[in-house]
Amino acid sequence: MKNTVETFRRQKEQSDKITMLTCYDYSTAKLMDEAGVDSLLVGDSLGMVMLGYPDTLSVTMEDIIHHTKAVSRGASNALVIGDMPFMSYQVSAEQAVENAGRIIKEGRAQAVKLEGGAAVAEQIRAIVKASIPVVAHIGLTPQSVNAFGGFKVQGKSAEAARALIEDARIVEDAGAFAVVIEAIPAQVAEAITKTLRIPTIGIGAGSGCDGQVLVYQDMLDLFGEIKPKFVKVFGDAGAVMRAAFAAYIEETKSGAFPAAEHGFAADIDADVLRELTVGL
Repeated sequence: MKNTVETFRRQKEQSDKITMLTCYDYSTAKLMDEAGVDSLLVGDSLGMVMLGYPDTLSVTMEDIIHHTKAVSRGASNALVIGDMPFMSYQVSAEQAVENAGRIIKEGRAQAVKLEGGAAVAEQIRAIVKASIPVVAHIGLTPQSVNAFGGFKVQGKSAEAARALIEDARIVEDAGAFAVVIEAIPAQVAEAITKTLRIPTIGIGAGSGCDGQVLVYQDMLDLFGEIKPKFVKVFGDAGAVMRAAFAAYIEETKSGAFPAAEHGFAADIDADVLRELTVGL
């Protein structure tokens, strides 16, 4: 049964932790959906983990829509959320509604996500008024990396924590049905979760949130590179893939692959076959 905004609300009420993972393609979406992941986020993180960009800022609407289409085809049950790229909603509420509509209409997502608190409340209201569900995103917002001076934990002081709590209340009042809270102290995230009626989805925000989200390449250790402190590796898929690629190379070069069982035979007499190749 397809998960919806109502599913999220019910899960918070029942203290049933929400599971969310980033996803960017059809085959991975099918695997995650079959495993029972509640929600798939087509994050602008695809710029870094799929397209090789140094950050998320270069991701375009076309990038998001292209990948969201693929994920939506593979997700029978999970709620699909499309991320709104940098500068696709900051200019005006009208711009935000138009681009959110494209993600829903062309990408076939069921909701959109955008970064920011009070600064984007007007955009959230306008998108929700257009009957498009919105997930807000506060704390460390990667699209603001230049303003933050890097990827830094937010809300560490009493003043900063107060500002985050206020941002959370504002996005809830604006109509967001959930809020992602990234890289803030666990006790601050827990306080926000207790304050809000809508679910909180944490990433580097402790266990007190209503749910969790991770970039799937991180939790599967696909790259084997330095990972954020908050990432836990749930499976070393990167090692399995590298070993399989190496074995393929070795067997192809040695002639062990393909073996007879990997090929096809023709019902052609050897003499006839030789005649067919004469003059070639």
